[in-house]
Amino acid sequence: MGNVIGIVAEYNPFHNGHARLIEQTRAQLGAVCPVVCVMSGDFVQRGSPAVYSKFARAEAAVRCGADLVLELPTPWAMASAEMPAIWAAWPP
Repeated sequence: MGNVIGIVAEYNPFHNGHARLIEQTRAQLGAVCPVVCVMSGDFVQRGSPAVYSKFARAEAAVRCGADLVLELPTPWAMASAEMPAIWAAWPP
């Protein structure tokens, strides 16, 4: 089995820096590596509503190179900054 690129982000909103991260990571690890993004849903860290819908943000990620976008459950997305990345990778 090859590498899989995993990115945890809010994409609130999705911007050129996010697109560049996907592009550069794929360039370093190879075009055949699938890019899996885990992002917050309708509410983001600290409980704020997202600027754009989760569907619009997921679509932007896919249009910019992500192969799969998964939603991080709201309680985890609203936790402190270090926790979503830890929980997105569970189980270890």
